[in-house]
Amino acid sequence: MNLFALFSATVAAAAQPGASPPATGRPPLVIDEKQVMRDEPPPHGAIGMSTAYRISDQAPGRTMEFRKRILHVGAAIGPHPIEHDEVYYALAGEGVVLSGGREAPLKPGAAAYLYRGETVGIRQVGKAPLALIIAYPLPAAAK
Repeated sequence: MNLFALFSATVAAAAQPGASPPATGRPPLVIDEKQVMRDEPPPHGAIGMSTAYRISDQAPGRTMEFRKRILHVGAAIGPHPIEHDEVYYALAGEGVVLSGGREAPLKPGAAAYLYRGETVGIRQVGKAPLALIIAYPLPAAAK
């Protein structure tokens, strides 16, 4: 079969409803959060306790950090300088996020976009734990 025929056959197969494209790259890595969960003090000050879901730790050759972290009542990720942009996305509970010397409330469904070069942190407030998704790029050396 020549290259044009192979391409045509691939396009025709992909055009069929329910057809899957041919497998040519790395498969998706699906990580069950229950398998990567651990209780630990939050980073940057060990203020209180948290439950960390170290999701991206399982990805070989990764270039980003992606974690779920639950800050237990009274817990905080202490103020720390960042050398990359970072996002805290609230799933449940309430928190107060710090960046650039200013604080802002963070509630479920809201994301705090934090900028490189700032000192940032977040603390849990209220009666319920604060559940977050945290994402940021890794430095080249950490790959």
